[in-house]
Amino acid sequence: MNIIVLKNKYSIYKFKGDYVLPDWIYLSDFYSITKTKDELSVVGTQSDIISEKIACSKDWRILKIVGPLDFSLIGIIANISTILKDKKISIFSISTYDTDYILVKQDKLDIGIKALRDKEYIISIEK
Repeated sequence: MNIIVLKNKYSIYKFKGDYVLPDWIYLSDFYSITKTKDELSVVGTQSDIISEKIACSKDWRILKIVGPLDFSLIGIIANISTILKDKKISIFSISTYDTDYILVKQDKLDIGIKALRDKEYIISIEK
């Protein structure tokens, strides 16, 4: 399986459910928005211009599983997350219609890449 590490750093932002998202979110090369009755979570390119009122976890990198992936495929995220769990690497996962994305902290990226390569995943870095 092929994985591409996206080149930018990303953050995970938490907004109140009724918050109007700032324009800079939509300028990100990758963003994902999830709204529930309790919160509004956004993954987007890391920004240093955020308000102190916005909860934020910085320094994430995205591993994109090269797709499109068929809905009949089973255990893709489970397999990758198990490999990373064994190296004590926390993840944040996002799925889209075509593929899956796994976020890992920047300081664990090299360890994660090595662990996945050791399990025969083909990893490339976006330029």
